[in-house]
Amino acid sequence: MDKEMKIKKENEMNTKLEYVDGGVTAAAGFLAGTAMASIKKPGRRDIAVLYSTVPAMAAGVFTTNRVKAAPVLLSMERLAKGTARAIVINSGNANACNGPQGFQDALAMARAAAEYLCIPEQEVLVASTGVIGQKMPMAKVLPGIQAACAELSPTGGDLAARAIMTTDTFPKEAAVQLQLGGKTVTIGGMAKGSGMIHPNLATMLCFLTTDAVITAGALKLALQYAVEGSFNMVTVDGDTSTNDMVSIMASGLAQNTRIEESGPDYELFREALREICVKLARDIARDGEGATKLLEVVVLNAPSERDARLAARTVAGSSLVKAAVFGCDANWGRIICAAGYSGAEFDPERVDIFLGDEKMAENGCSLDFNEERALEILKRDRVVITLDFKAGPYKATSWGCDLSYDYVKINADYRT
Repeated sequence: MDKEMKIKKENEMNTKLEYVDGGVTAAAGFLAGTAMASIKKPGRRDIAVLYSTVPAMAAGVFTTNRVKAAPVLLSMERLAKGTARAIVINSGNANACNGPQGFQDALAMARAAAEYLCIPEQEVLVASTGVIGQKMPMAKVLPGIQAACAELSPTGGDLAARAIMTTDTFPKEAAVQLQLGGKTVTIGGMAKGSGMIHPNLATMLCFLTTDAVITAGALKLALQYAVEGSFNMVTVDGDTSTNDMVSIMASGLAQNTRIEESGPDYELFREALREICVKLARDIARDGEGATKLLEVVVLNAPSERDARLAARTVAGSSLVKAAVFGCDANWGRIICAAGYSGAEFDPERVDIFLGDEKMAENGCSLDFNEERALEILKRDRVVITLDFKAGPYKATSWGCDLSYDYVKINADYRT
């Protein structure tokens, strides 16, 4: 697809989407409930259950870390068949690196929800986030799951988004609607993530729902596409976690014509899914641990999509770039340096670099740019850096944040 057609398609998609309230319970057929189990700290909701009232198609994408937490291994196994009815989520403990007992605890969590909801145990997924290497306090967790199931509600999305938070400072949720085959289709979602965030997922969890009628194969392909252009373009600190998971369940209650693995409806659905994932990914980057600014890095006119993504992610993840953004230092040399070691193909003598709309470098050389204007741009809560490779039609955007003193403070005593 050439650049002009791609931009036209994106603009058409934006006009067909409508953001609505409700988050993960906005789509027909989904309920959410929460409970206070005091897993790490008392007095906060730390258990969430997401439930489909009807059998649902399902798909998932998981961490690429070789070390995978027990809930990840269990959910990967269960999603292989392409269906699910419920997800049990806890914050405060990752249930990672706990050996065979960790897997047994994940099984017990799924079993507790299945028994209360009267559904097959194999239809329940599990997700956990929190401290690695600590035993799950099952005496607190199991009653918490029952309590969350008892609170299931079609308006429970907001509380569920809060219950899955760890070091997050605000809940992350969104929902959109679009017309497919003359029917209104809704896609909702919630996510958590603030630290240990890097491409190929991170300490981030995302749970998506839709009432679209869609095949398991089409749902999986659409999710993979959406994740690649959103969560896999987010970086906060270069660490990829053991617990990352993005899942989606489709209830089919919208009664649209079934979406197959190709065709106009599939294209519209996957673009809408990507849109909501991008929104949640940006929220994760904005809420990076200790962050004071959202950093957005755009690479234009790259020779390939791979080159554009490599360069954008590497610049957004550079500790020196992030520190310069925090300190309001318009040091464009750090930007081109990071692009240079990213592995992307480009000619350094053709690159133009912009800070906001202020051009700092042209053809790889410094310009006499306006330092006062650059300082004003760097003081904003959203800083956009653009690199123009002038070598092809491809572009990519990566999202990150600045690197502040508070990042070290937060992570120096995370366990306590």
